[in-house]
Amino acid sequence: MSIIQKIRDRAAWLVFGLIALSLVGFLAMDAFVGRSRLFGGNTTTIGSVNGQDIEYSQFQTVVEAMESNYKAQNVPINESMTQNIRGQVWDQMVEDDLLDKIYQKTGITVSEKELNDMLAGPDPVQGIRQAFTDKKTGLYDAQNAAATINELRNIYKSAKKTNNNYDNARRLFEELIPQWIKEREKEKYLSMMGNSAYVPKWMAEKMNSDQTQIASFSYVNTPYSSIADSTIHISDDEIGSYVENHKDQYKQEESRSIAYVVFNAAPTSKDSADILNRIKDLKSEFDTTHDVESFIARNGSDMQYAGEYFAKSKIQVPNKDSIFKLPNNGVFGPYLDGGDYVLAKKMDEKTLPDTVKCRHILVSTNTEDGGFPDSIASKKIDSIKAAVASGASWASLVEQYNPASDGSKQNKGEMTFSASDIQSPNFAKEFAQFILFDGKAGERKVVKTSFGYHYIEILEQKNPQPFYKVAYYARKIEPSNETDQAASGMANQFAGDSRNAAAFDENVKKDNYQKLVASDVPRLSSMIPALGSSRELVKWIFGDKTGIGDVSEPYDLGEKYVVSIVTEINKEGTMTATKARTVVEPILRNLKKADQIIVKIGKASTLEAVAHATAQQVRQADSVAFSSPFVPNVGQEPKVIGSAFNKQLQGKPMSDPIAGNGGVFVIKVESVGAKPNTGADISQVVNGMEQQEKQMISSPYRNGLIEALKKTAKIKDNRSKFF
Repeated sequence: MSIIQKIRDRAAWLVFGLIALSLVGFLAMDAFVGRSRLFGGNTTTIGSVNGQDIEYSQFQTVVEAMESNYKAQNVPINESMTQNIRGQVWDQMVEDDLLDKIYQKTGITVSEKELNDMLAGPDPVQGIRQAFTDKKTGLYDAQNAAATINELRNIYKSAKKTNNNYDNARRLFEELIPQWIKEREKEKYLSMMGNSAYVPKWMAEKMNSDQTQIASFSYVNTPYSSIADSTIHISDDEIGSYVENHKDQYKQEESRSIAYVVFNAAPTSKDSADILNRIKDLKSEFDTTHDVESFIARNGSDMQYAGEYFAKSKIQVPNKDSIFKLPNNGVFGPYLDGGDYVLAKKMDEKTLPDTVKCRHILVSTNTEDGGFPDSIASKKIDSIKAAVASGASWASLVEQYNPASDGSKQNKGEMTFSASDIQSPNFAKEFAQFILFDGKAGERKVVKTSFGYHYIEILEQKNPQPFYKVAYYARKIEPSNETDQAASGMANQFAGDSRNAAAFDENVKKDNYQKLVASDVPRLSSMIPALGSSRELVKWIFGDKTGIGDVSEPYDLGEKYVVSIVTEINKEGTMTATKARTVVEPILRNLKKADQIIVKIGKASTLEAVAHATAQQVRQADSVAFSSPFVPNVGQEPKVIGSAFNKQLQGKPMSDPIAGNGGVFVIKVESVGAKPNTGADISQVVNGMEQQEKQMISSPYRNGLIEALKKTAKIKDNRSKFF
């Protein structure tokens, strides 16, 4: 990145770039509507929404764009990160397809006038407001925003890709604006749905009345724990029948479960000692070399040479005080830093500012962007230097000479950089050398860079402090080939001897291995519980020819090899009896216990008789609120609370047995009344309830409405066939 780009970064384009990073992965542009197929048939279709295909090329283009933007920001892209990106892109494409059809039916759109207001009006979209708000004053510059956007529009329409600002213009009009339009359309839709919230007065009055109701009652509770679980048998047929009658409660996504054995390939103590000895052997050469960058590259360091000065306060490494005390070119170590052995060589020490404020007048030598040939530019910068010395206005000269592509032009050529920014490899070295190392506050100098001639004045250098340049040679503690091959060999031997479930279990027992379990692994996952990320293993688990009892070949999961066996296949839909047993069995067991307790209660007609029959006590619950599901000192028992407010039980000696959550209850209602509720305003209650409903519907951070649309749509997801 050049100094010009750095200048842009300090103005509008930093924000534009960051917004592009966060949004580009969510773009499903209308340009993809054609969705042509490369090879015919369904080989390029990654999924569909209500019959509308999503093509692989369309999907992958957006995924790759998002990955590229993350990489540009030095965000590491690993297997897990890629899977997350694919999930985000898929979700957004599905949402866009669903909402676009609604927009067409409802007439939701963004007009040209509204778009102009979004970009350059008094209340623009957040990205524009951030880009054109002065960080010092906090004031938004609408005039500057309008002028810059108009300039970018002209650049974009001219399609001159050689223009320095063409990429910024393309990003704005092809990526950001379409996304802002989609966001505004979604905002309108959610707002429209939110404004449909309605609460009738009678409902508010009823809820307000319910909040005041209280009851007192006596009860006998015979807990289910009074009957041993071992005495109750629940068959698969009973569980299956219960699930069939409660299908909505026992739906499941497609998943599979595995058992597996891990073969450790982590570095041994010998591996660690060998690496330490190799680093010790290199220490003398590292100490005497004058070309540390070549040494580090030649000897395969796991830490690259930065060549940068870092503030003492920002250096966070082990033994830093010992490193700081070294003479220049002194070496410390080897020492352990996390999983690395490290040698540190102190290259230099300087007192530098952590922040520099400067200004410049730039005569560009980019003739394609309105600049001058080098010979002319050189003479003009000399004239500018003389004019400034004679009292000419710096701001006027900036306005006259600095090209439009220079973001600092909007700020009279002024810029502020951190020491880290200035030392970035993409920052013009000549410019950096003067403002950080050679120059002092108040000094001026002509500096030539690849972009032209700059007349620079250092306005301020803040917070001077010690800075250190340190070269690090590091080697990660890794397993040796022998260690890796030993683990791999054991895994292959086990896999070869364990080609079915019986052999797998026999060999686990014979060799005293630990058999572990990973349950309910989703088809599209890359993560396996307790194992980590391995998309390849998940793909094998869900292979077309993989079934229950099949054993995998060893999979390398980084410092361990894994051999797994498929133990369970769960199809999308309703749970099987076996799958549902852990959840349903306690419910059916309690129902059977309830029947036994009710038989034990028999024909008892008073609480005292019930207590005698069940060997329990009569207890009292006072002032229990209708709005609370809890019985004091018992737990959550909504059926019991509901019965306590049943008018038909008032005056009766006892209720029928109530099968609750924790036991069978018999109650006697003593009284039902109401707490005083003075000052209740029903209109405020209605308004509060409507506002709550509106917020739940219209908030973009709540996905209930979108999820409801997905449930009613026909969505086919074929991603697992591609990734």
